Amino acid sequence: MKQISGIPKEDPNLGARVANPPDAKLVAQRQNQQRFGIIISYLVLTILALLFIAPILFMIVGSFKPDNLILVEAGSLKAFIPDRPSLQNYQDVFNRVNFTQFFWNSIFITGAIVLLGLVVNSMAAYAFARLQWRGRDIIFPVIIALMIIPFEAIAVPLFFQITWLGLRNTYTAQIIPFIANAFSIYLFYTFFIVLPKELEEAARVDGAGPVRTFFEIIVPVSKPVFASVAILTFLTQWGSFLWPTMIAVGERVRPLPVAIAQFQTLPPIQWGDIMAFGVMMVAPMLGIFLIFQKWFVQGVASSGIKG
Repeated sequence: MKQISGIPKEDPNLGARVANPPDAKLVAQRQNQQRFGIIISYLVLTILALLFIAPILFMIVGSFKPDNLILVEAGSLKAFIPDRPSLQNYQDVFNRVNFTQFFWNSIFITGAIVLLGLVVNSMAAYAFARLQWRGRDIIFPVIIALMIIPFEAIAVPLFFQITWLGLRNTYTAQIIPFIANAFSIYLFYTFFIVLPKELEEAARVDGAGPVRTFFEIIVPVSKPVFASVAILTFLTQWGSFLWPTMIAVGERVRPLPVAIAQFQTLPPIQWGDIMAFGVMMVAPMLGIFLIFQKWFVQGVASSGIKG
């Protein structure tokens, strides 16, 4: 007799499975093994997290301690416990150096590089990923190849060029060379290339050109990659040291990394003041990352960044 459509066939092994259920001890053993593996994983991750957090915590706690206790307690757990905390070290930093000027320099230089870089690099990546033009397939591999060239290899020629142009000891010399970035272009490219083409086709039907399509259609759906590039650029430029050391002679344009390098040799050497300086220098980086953490994680997943 033919089977009636829509009625599933009877499982011939159903009775055997019901008669012989899985061994309860075996199931419990597997569950215990899984729990043990999870506990070990969390234990290892906790130890690694403490190793990474320890220097930062030592710096934060030390910035609130009297200077004579920092090195004495450095070899014990007391180094991570506030003892007679005060804000004196932070007051000393502002009294000894022009910290406000250094902080403003870093904010202005890094902010300009990030904002201008987002515009320039995203538009360049969009042109490579979506527009058809002569020479695209030749120029793009050349730009990607630039990622393997370290900045140290071009620092001296760039220094002579900036000096010849009369831009040494200026904000311009610290901003212009770092706006266009091959790695940022690549990240934008990997995101734009997988976007549905129907978005642009619909905009083209409505009469939008490439520029309008980019700013009104592509940019709103690309927030994750914009956040990723912004955070990576900010972290890189905020801690930049080699180029500002070469190009920023006076305090007027000196950023924080160069300022703290000179501050730690400024007599008298006060470790509490140095740690207070370090905390105020690191705080913006942590703040930016925490604010844009959600977008950064999405950008990492969608842009294909591997750890």
